[in-house]
Amino acid sequence: MSGPSTARPGPLRGIRVLDFSAMLAGPHCTRLMADLGAEVIKIEGLEGDLIRARAPLRDGSSTYFGALNCGKKSLAINLKSKAARDIIHGLAKVSDVVVENFRPGVMARLGFDDATLRQLNSKLVYCSISGYGQNGSGATRAAYAPIVHAASGFDAANLAYQPRQDTPASTGIFTADMLSGAYAFGAIQAALVHRERTGEGQAVDVSLMDSMLNLLVFECQEAQFPSAHRRPVYVPMKSTDGHVIIAPISQKNFEQMADAMRQPELKADPRFATGSARVEHWDALMAVMEQWTRQHSSAEIEAIMDANAVPCSRFVTVAEAMKDRQLAERGSLSTIRDAAGEFIVPNAPFQFTVPTEAGPSVAKLGEDDVNILSRILGMSVADIGELRDQGVLPSR
Repeated sequence: MSGPSTARPGPLRGIRVLDFSAMLAGPHCTRLMADLGAEVIKIEGLEGDLIRARAPLRDGSSTYFGALNCGKKSLAINLKSKAARDIIHGLAKVSDVVVENFRPGVMARLGFDDATLRQLNSKLVYCSISGYGQNGSGATRAAYAPIVHAASGFDAANLAYQPRQDTPASTGIFTADMLSGAYAFGAIQAALVHRERTGEGQAVDVSLMDSMLNLLVFECQEAQFPSAHRRPVYVPMKSTDGHVIIAPISQKNFEQMADAMRQPELKADPRFATGSARVEHWDALMAVMEQWTRQHSSAEIEAIMDANAVPCSRFVTVAEAMKDRQLAERGSLSTIRDAAGEFIVPNAPFQFTVPTEAGPSVAKLGEDDVNILSRILGMSVADIGELRDQGVLPSR
């Protein structure tokens, strides 16, 4: 049986997701689905997702974990037990989507692979996220985002844009994970549309490696057809109190910038008068621009350029960015809560006519065991108590 749920509003209301994922990529994908109203059941081992213990921590609760998993329910279960297999198979029969980001082969060993679950429910959309994909000789290689950043050429490409640097940059920003999660989210929506039209489920295979190559649009083409000249890029420029970046991409932008700098003569300078001339004399253009920025504060430069419709920004911290008035006016952030109190997370980067936002709380490990097993599978209190005694569910 599958009873009613306390559904949140959103375009995905009525969709049930079994979320076997941990760390970043899968949780980011399913967090977006939860924001849009899907019922996301996060299925964790008895020890819980590793991110639950990662800083920032307050009274033992991780806001890092919370930002990726708010709005989801938590079912904590010993996935290797026979009873767990029966429970997961039962949930799969009444669910719409499965998301997992184990290394290829793990879900099959547990009995929760695509072939098994879609035999039980042919309409199931089953999404696997992995480092290098579900097949091929490199499929089972261990992979985390920094590894794939190196393996995809992303780090080398970024280094090539740093003329005074000879070592790839360290990173704590896991681009491959977040990008793959977003691609998985989009692919799942396409699979749901396909199911609506045909009645058939889909297996979706998303890899971090493929995701990173899709990010490197120019670089993949330049690798095949190398240019004799270094690609011009806009660079950080010194101000009196920091740095700014100005990007006069179009001819109109350039002319607006020249006027904003009160140097209209630049528009007639043969080195800069056309786009091709500017590319040829790129370093000279950057030097002229920085000579001007060095005379002004970052805020002053940004205000001048904004007033003249020239793309420009100060370099700010994340804390400063989160206080931007535009974010507040747009409703881009939400206050949610966990066991330790309130904190702020970004909402999904898209909005709909119907309300969508981060969902209001973060479940403790196994908090929804009873609700899920009784409401969806019709298990009795005695049945659930027996599972606790057997070590299938966490003891209370």
